[in-house]
Amino acid sequence: MSTDSASGDATPQIEVTEDAAERALGLLDEEGMDTDKSGLRLFVQQGGCAGLSYGMRFDDEPEEDDTVYEHHGLRVFVDPASMNYIEGSIVDFETGLQGAGFNVENPNVVSECGCGESFRT
Repeated sequence: MSTDSASGDATPQIEVTEDAAERALGLLDEEGMDTDKSGLRLFVQQGGCAGLSYGMRFDDEPEEDDTVYEHHGLRVFVDPASMNYIEGSIVDFETGLQGAGFNVENPNVVSECGCGESFRT
């Protein structure tokens, strides 16, 4: 397992905004999960009209081959296959007319479907 931190010298490959981290930490706490060990798993899966879609869930701990990032107290777990698609992304929390939720700003995306649920790199 490799580790990166927002406070380290290396440029993080995945970034989480302070607002997104606070929201995720609140949800982890509501689920009764240990925020010192648990974290947000960010992954890419096959699906959607553009071919790929993002997935997020809470995990108790990282897998052996995960890269682990820490931003504003939130641990983020990313598997190697997903990292190929989302390197350089920023996870934010947005509110708007369509509702509120986590959003991934991915510099690798070349096209998205009309609903914004899937993408292609």
